[in-house]
Amino acid sequence: MSEQGKQRWRLAPTPSGYLHIGNVYNLLLNWLWARANGGGVFLRLDDLDAGRIRSQYVEDIFRVLDFLGLDWDLGPTGPDDFAQNWSQQLRLDAYESLLCRLREKDCVFACTCSRSQLEGTGGLYPGYCERLGLDLDSPDCSWRLRITHTEDIRFQDRLLGEVALNPAEAFGSFVVKRRDGLAAYQLASLADDMQYGISHIARGMDLLPATGMQLYLSETLGLPNFHNTVFLHHDLLLEQGRKLSKSAGSQSVSLLQSHDASSLFQGFANWWGYTDFESHGGLAGLLDIARQDQRLR
Repeated sequence: MSEQGKQRWRLAPTPSGYLHIGNVYNLLLNWLWARANGGGVFLRLDDLDAGRIRSQYVEDIFRVLDFLGLDWDLGPTGPDDFAQNWSQQLRLDAYESLLCRLREKDCVFACTCSRSQLEGTGGLYPGYCERLGLDLDSPDCSWRLRITHTEDIRFQDRLLGEVALNPAEAFGSFVVKRRDGLAAYQLASLADDMQYGISHIARGMDLLPATGMQLYLSETLGLPNFHNTVFLHHDLLLEQGRKLSKSAGSQSVSLLQSHDASSLFQGFANWWGYTDFESHGGLAGLLDIARQDQRLR
């Protein structure tokens, strides 16, 4: 199969903190799934929120990938190449184009609600500003997508089987343009996945609503190819009953200072259920087992 027509997975870490073990397991899972099927790998660093990005976090991503032996076929070769050629800051025009399409289709409304005003809503927008008809060019406002379809968003998941998410109950009117004028994660991620031909995505269960949002958004924008994406939503790695988080300080220094590759591979094998893996097999040993894993076929 030619590179142009090859199935493609993505590694999409965010350089807003040092990578933690949960990030590493997701990187390994996506890479193993791709290579077990002869697929391509795209490295994308999600740096749209420039205020949270630090050069040491960008460098950490490349160091960890090298430490694990993970390679990729498309994307930056290192921090300098990333900044010059691959940063999401260089794709702002593409995101703005999609936002303009949503505006032209009257699919968005202006929202001036603050986080404190939305506390206690359970994460679902209650519709305060949609009824006000505020000007989309009003200062200090975000744009939210109108939810007009009541039927479930349905897709097949490699672990969960058929998933059905009701838009009103699963995510409601979500932000597509932030108060600072930048595209929100849901829109930017969708745009990048479409631009780079991503066919398979493994992500944590906490992002299941995000998948529903992006499928709804792709339908609204007329991007049917995203509905052909193969999804796998995996369990999260927990720390004292809570998911690992960079912002919560679960990794204040690079994990390379406290872990060796064999322990990370063994930890991944235990988490993913590869009971016959022996740590001396390394990444190649994990790949041999992944090729027989029916969940990744």
